[in-house]
Amino acid sequence: MMGFSQGCNEPDPDQRLKVFGYIQPQYNWNTESGTNKFLWNRARLGVTGNVPYDFQYYAVAELSPSFTGQPFLLDAFISYNRFKWAKVAIGQFKAPFSLELQTPCHKLNTIDRSRAVFELAAPLRDFGIMFFGGTNTTLFKYQFAILNGTGIGNYIDQGGKDYVGRVVFNPFKEKRILTVGGSYRYGSSDPAAADATKKDTRMRFGIEGSFEMKNFTVQGEFIHAEDNGSYMEGGGCGGPGVIKEGSKQRQGWYVTAMYMTEWRIQPIIKYEYFDAYVNASDEGASDDVQYVTTVGFNYFFNDWSRLQVNYVFTDSSNLVQSQIGEMCYDNLLMVQFQVEF
Repeated sequence: MMGFSQGCNEPDPDQRLKVFGYIQPQYNWNTESGTNKFLWNRARLGVTGNVPYDFQYYAVAELSPSFTGQPFLLDAFISYNRFKWAKVAIGQFKAPFSLELQTPCHKLNTIDRSRAVFELAAPLRDFGIMFFGGTNTTLFKYQFAILNGTGIGNYIDQGGKDYVGRVVFNPFKEKRILTVGGSYRYGSSDPAAADATKKDTRMRFGIEGSFEMKNFTVQGEFIHAEDNGSYMEGGGCGGPGVIKEGSKQRQGWYVTAMYMTEWRIQPIIKYEYFDAYVNASDEGASDDVQYVTTVGFNYFFNDWSRLQVNYVFTDSSNLVQSQIGEMCYDNLLMVQFQVEF
């Protein structure tokens, strides 16, 4: 299976070429300021297929202007899948970290990813090599990757690499009632601060769990991050970011609960906590804790089309920036329609 090497779509065993994609037009309304806009969340087109023998390829382009203002290559990798427990992929793909990050964008339970995942798992995609094994029906599965640590489109050697791993245990195998797992990431690079002499280092670890019983699902994660040497402070709704010398700890978690009704409507609620500066008691440190509640529903017209409606309540000393569209908000209504092909 190619799916655990970061692909969100797989060819049939003998299929040489498969074209796939999805589009996600969206509407955002800041209910406090009245600011609203129509925009693209994603519009993606990809190809995948098998090459005799035991090789598979996968490439996806982002066609919407939401990220860079122009189309760009999102994922592209080749995988060798002969051995169930010793597969390998090389190219550009998602970092093997976090349950929610590994969930394909067109399968996310809420429109936005959790703040902890969006902020702390970055760079979400990178170039490198990954070793992986197992499937969604085996007792466990694993991923381990060596990445540039610079993100999409940046291939400059920054003096180090990122090492990322994830293991998930599935004690009920095919039934998939309960899965638990953990992720770890460590990287180093040349110092960003002008007067620093030691390399910058970054560490993240995460714990995840998912419980499914009939039509009821609960998922949750906790992620902790430590940056040493230098770090970015500010940015987004807090004004322009600046590089500071020192150390910074951040962490966050979320819990999501949803229930699929017989009418193809799936009510959903998510509660998030994100602390942008855990050691806020340090001199000069800021205190920025966000509590975010998302309520809404998914309506599935069929297996390929769905409507998502999310209302996001925030409790924070600062405004929260939307992950798409650059809106700073207290409360935000998001409506998204999706079609897969």
